[in-house]
Amino acid sequence: MTEFELIARIGQLFAGVPRNGFEKPGDDCTVLGIGGESLLFTADLLTEGIHFLRNTTPPYELGRKALAVNLSDVAAMGGRSVATLLSVALPPDVSDEWTEAFLRGYRDLSAEEGVMLAGGDTTSSRHDITVNVTVVGRAADHCIKRRSDARAGDAIVVAGPLGASGAGLRDLLAGNLDTPNARIHNAPAAQTAEGLWLGERTEVHAMTDLSDGLASDLRHIAEQSHVGATVDLERIPIAPGSDLVTALTGGEDYKLLFTAAPEALPALCRAFESRFGRPLYPIGTVTEAEDDTIVWLDRGRRVETDWRGYEHNA
Repeated sequence: MTEFELIARIGQLFAGVPRNGFEKPGDDCTVLGIGGESLLFTADLLTEGIHFLRNTTPPYELGRKALAVNLSDVAAMGGRSVATLLSVALPPDVSDEWTEAFLRGYRDLSAEEGVMLAGGDTTSSRHDITVNVTVVGRAADHCIKRRSDARAGDAIVVAGPLGASGAGLRDLLAGNLDTPNARIHNAPAAQTAEGLWLGERTEVHAMTDLSDGLASDLRHIAEQSHVGATVDLERIPIAPGSDLVTALTGGEDYKLLFTAAPEALPALCRAFESRFGRPLYPIGTVTEAEDDTIVWLDRGRRVETDWRGYEHNA
């Protein structure tokens, strides 16, 4: 099974199990309403050889990345992370110095974001490192942004340049370990403040973070909202040192992708730039198609392709 086929199968198997107040899956976080606000839950695995290479990823940066990719999920829902659970499986050849540096990276980002470490687990492994992080967040109910709330006519917007992480991975695999994009790949930053700010804006409808690449993550919004999308390729912001295909399919950029009411977009863009000192990037429009069709346009001409973001076997 692919990752998404496994997720679909899990949904089928657990369909008859009581949800106990939790919303159905399909967003960046699972939501549990507690009266006027909600708790948000998310978890991610980082596995050596799949998500990182030990010889190209400094342990301090891996500690930060393990936390950041989860903080990004909570930000994508318009929430604030408050606590984490950290579990690690370490093989015998991992030194105490490696472990100390990893924990310091995780600790430093926790302190910067004001997120406590509430618990977790440790165990050994035979060969590879595995890191699992669970984050608990909270948000006022009116601030929560879901993938299913896109509306036909909405503008499609990204909150930063894309493709730096994918270009950084290429650098690392080529042995160029200290380029700007390699550092971005190893230690991405969650758009926490931006997610909180966008969560307060009623003109912002659907939102997610770009973990698997624009081509995949926009399709998730289209699927959940039962809409289509048209994207103008020339408007996609490409990070320095990257390229269009990497920006669309590379993944792990962790920029926010959202839809917004078109009549409010100019004021939203001005307010965002005033608040954060950098622009938003409108790249397309939500359409009424109900089959999650994404139309890619190059200066108004349709590009016949089927770009997909990162998807691994489960």
